[in-house]
Amino acid sequence: MVKRPSFEHEAALQARGYRVVAGVDEVGRGALAGPVVAAAVIMPPGADFPWLPLVRDSKQLSPAQRERVFDQVQRDGIPFGLGSAPHDTIDAVGVVRATRMAMARALAALPRRPDYVLIDALSLPEVDLPQKGIIRGDQLSFSIACASIVAKVSRDREMKGLDGVYPGYGLARHKGYGTRLHLECLVRLGPCAIHRRSFAPVGGLCPE
Repeated sequence: MVKRPSFEHEAALQARGYRVVAGVDEVGRGALAGPVVAAAVIMPPGADFPWLPLVRDSKQLSPAQRERVFDQVQRDGIPFGLGSAPHDTIDAVGVVRATRMAMARALAALPRRPDYVLIDALSLPEVDLPQKGIIRGDQLSFSIACASIVAKVSRDREMKGLDGVYPGYGLARHKGYGTRLHLECLVRLGPCAIHRRSFAPVGGLCPE
């Protein structure tokens, strides 16, 4: 049975006086190429949009469903911010720290400062805001689930654009993840500029 998120966490915080609650999530941590992209989304208190029943963890939605939710988020004027950490930052500082950097940038890009932050799994000690990391947050919180969709659609669009810059790797299809097609292309062509050298098997395919 597909688990659907709710406003339980947001409502509890708003009852304590935190009126502006942001949900934060990221995509791309496990990819072999491209950036980590994070999104922060502020769902209005008492939101009752007709498309909300479609919202859940982005991995549980089809590409068309994710695009539909993303378009509705924009159409209904829901505040969101995006942040990313590119492949070379991931190689330099590690994927977990790079992910936190992307999340902090997403929060900084919000049009208004939140009173409280709900984060999928992680904590952000570098962000001076009250916060809570929620394991499987994208399955439990509407704000985090919306953030996961916004981040996923944004990164997928970026990877499709990069497919034209680095042809032959199938980036538009696998978005940089380690699929069989991607691995076959890596062996045949070697890594391109946006591959993460610190990730196996990419590093082993780089010339000495």
